[in-house]
Amino acid sequence: MKYKTPLVSVTFSVTVLVSSVAVAQQNVGDTPTQARTPDGEFISWKEHIIDDPETAGFGLSGSDGLVMADIDDDGYEDIVSVHESDSEYDSGAYDPDFVPDAAGHVRIAFGSNNPDRWENITLAEGSDAPAPEDAAIADFNNDGFLDVVVAAELSHLIYLQNPGANIRTTQWRRLIIPMTRGTGSYIRVFAADLDGDGIPEVSAANKGAQRPGPPDYARATPVSVFKFDGDPLDDGSWSEIVLGRYSVPQNSEPIDIDGDGDLDIMVGTRGEDRLILFENISQNGRMEFKEHAIGINRNSASGFNMEYSDLNGDERLDIIVRTRNGLSWLEQPAFIDDVWNPHFVGTFSPDSITGLEVADINNDGHTDIISGSYSRGSRENDGDVDKSDPLGRIGWFENPGDATQSWTRHDISRRKRGMFDKFIGRDLDNDGDMDFLATRGNSAPFDGVIWLEQKRTSTPQAAFEAARSEESDEMPLP
Repeated sequence: MKYKTPLVSVTFSVTVLVSSVAVAQQNVGDTPTQARTPDGEFISWKEHIIDDPETAGFGLSGSDGLVMADIDDDGYEDIVSVHESDSEYDSGAYDPDFVPDAAGHVRIAFGSNNPDRWENITLAEGSDAPAPEDAAIADFNNDGFLDVVVAAELSHLIYLQNPGANIRTTQWRRLIIPMTRGTGSYIRVFAADLDGDGIPEVSAANKGAQRPGPPDYARATPVSVFKFDGDPLDDGSWSEIVLGRYSVPQNSEPIDIDGDGDLDIMVGTRGEDRLILFENISQNGRMEFKEHAIGINRNSASGFNMEYSDLNGDERLDIIVRTRNGLSWLEQPAFIDDVWNPHFVGTFSPDSITGLEVADINNDGHTDIISGSYSRGSRENDGDVDKSDPLGRIGWFENPGDATQSWTRHDISRRKRGMFDKFIGRDLDNDGDMDFLATRGNSAPFDGVIWLEQKRTSTPQAAFEAARSEESDEMPLP
């Protein structure tokens, strides 16, 4: 007996160690999910392809912006997506000598009653949309059909007019908004009626250069509203209102942040690492804004992607944004000029936080957050990266009910390559739970538009089911 006790003890210790190592090394997408609904069902995700190089028939890559609306007026929402189509470009590397080709594609995926059946067309490409980063949708000419404005990171903003009939086969008429022609780099664009006259305006920030370097950070470039009076296809109809000039501004999003019934504009700047609010004080059709600094208590944010929700139930919109220490929500104070207190949500570290969307994912009545990250290795092959490097991740953060308390992170997938820049929440399969559309870049030939089907089961399943059998390597957590 004196030999049996130590032997059992040693055997048990070895078993625990092996088990611990196995769990730590398991790839994220293969890990049994722990996310659950209030009634105990387990939540996992299945990927579906909407558009990619195989469906397009050409080297579609660098997928970024994503917006949805019923463009052909058939009762089903369609998708406008933008794709840089340049696998050499790296926004994180300053190289003043690099001159990219004027490549790019703007695509429409026309929806149907089947979320796995989409008809994809190319709306614009090449010099019309060089390195497109974002798109906005609105009826600019008041003809009952939704038009599109695209932000091109190499050069300009371009307006594309819906022909109404035969929109899948008829070329859309277009105009580069004249004062943006060749002026710099646009990465976000929005369309909204800012002055209440029933006609949409365009808001956009010019960050200066596609690859900002020291000279770009040292100068100020404009955040602007673009108005037109008359025919939006006429050069002379457009005018520019400059709201302010900043170091590498990268956002100018219309949102009624103060709840007074009109749209304000939230600005984020990379160079200054701060947020600015332009409060809408327009009256009688005359557009006017008042500038406010968003002061964040002991933190900062550059505001490339932001979402908004009243997370603490005080009837004021809060801001969800990546801050210097991770994903946070900024509590709106009673007075807009008072300090905004940040509340930590979570991090993907060493992976970045890029795209965001808010939705009640588990149907518990609370707003959750889904997010994606931006891989920093090669865009064309998996290369020499490992689990400790910044990789491409998708995950969501579960609201604890009291949003000031600890949120739970649920990882969905982590691959060597991927940039998940945009998410849109929709119940695409009409089964009562929230699915998500998303763009994926940085991973040619796997870039494009996908949707993530939320699956609910009585027992834990693998967190993620990929659409392709050949893919960038799925990875464990660091």
